[in-house]
Amino acid sequence: MKKNLIKKFKKNIDVSENIKELGNFPSSPFISDIFTMTIIGQIEGHTVLPPQTKSTKYEHVFPQLVNVEENPNIKGLLVILNTVGGDVEAGLAIAEMINSITKPTVSLVVGGGHSIGVPLAVSTKYSFISPTATMIIHPIRMNGLVIGVPQTFTYFQKMQDRILNFITRNSRVSKEKLRELMLETDELLNDMGTILIGQQAVELGLINEVGGIGDAIRKLRELIDKANA
Repeated sequence: MKKNLIKKFKKNIDVSENIKELGNFPSSPFISDIFTMTIIGQIEGHTVLPPQTKSTKYEHVFPQLVNVEENPNIKGLLVILNTVGGDVEAGLAIAEMINSITKPTVSLVVGGGHSIGVPLAVSTKYSFISPTATMIIHPIRMNGLVIGVPQTFTYFQKMQDRILNFITRNSRVSKEKLRELMLETDELLNDMGTILIGQQAVELGLINEVGGIGDAIRKLRELIDKANA
């Protein structure tokens, strides 16, 4: 009796830690062969964000992605995004890891996939966006000390090219069109860039299809069946 109580207590602690750290809640004993990953809030880089900021930490995401690739019981990856963007290096690193997974992968933008969230949205083999979800495309920013020398602007250009090349490599939009959207001055207040809503992202070739969770899972099942055929 005592052993059962201790076991149950430990299980409750594990569930609480999962909810607190990863946002995962085991609602039922059903075990799926699809791994669901959420990228929410602000993507945290090497600097820890304030505790009141909702964030996605790359040190949590990397081991999960390795598990997806290594675990034979996992057949596919579903990435759900509602992010304002964040650290460019961390976001692009996560996107490259998702992109290199050999198993079927599908992404779904449900609220927002802004800034570095754009490469994350297109990093999977197929992508969806909710009808009311938005994506903001804008030039990269840098916080902290900026030295006003030519090398700084060269660095900015190289970083921007890395992002543009990744997006164009994994979607149907051209680099020229992306640059045009980034440098738009009439869309955002006191800023440069473009807001895309649902169908607009599909029409531009950035996202594959407008849809929701049911559509994303259906497509992922289709890709899994094709991979295992």
